[in-house]
Amino acid sequence: MDEQKMPQQEQLTSERKLMAALSYVWGISLIMLILKKDDPYIRFHARQGFVIFLLWFLVFIWFIALFVWAVIVLLSLLGFFKALSGERYRIPIIADIAEKVVQKLNL
Repeated sequence: MDEQKMPQQEQLTSERKLMAALSYVWGISLIMLILKKDDPYIRFHARQGFVIFLLWFLVFIWFIALFVWAVIVLLSLLGFFKALSGERYRIPIIADIAEKVVQKLNL
């Protein structure tokens, strides 16, 4: 049976419509895929919602990585220009971590 075409005798209750609609809200699609696996209408929307959820998750991870990368670049530039100007600037947090790493590695 093609899931895109519903049989005419199939009734779409407001509960089924709500469950299908909720499938597009973050991770609820996974719950609908598990709980309503025998309902082709809900399953159709839950599958699409799950793919959208995965895309949101990947984009979120990408933005976090981009933010961390930007912070690292800014800290590197800060250190670069402070060293170039002859200043011994302690980058907050980074300087403490560097000292601990040096002590542990005996560098």
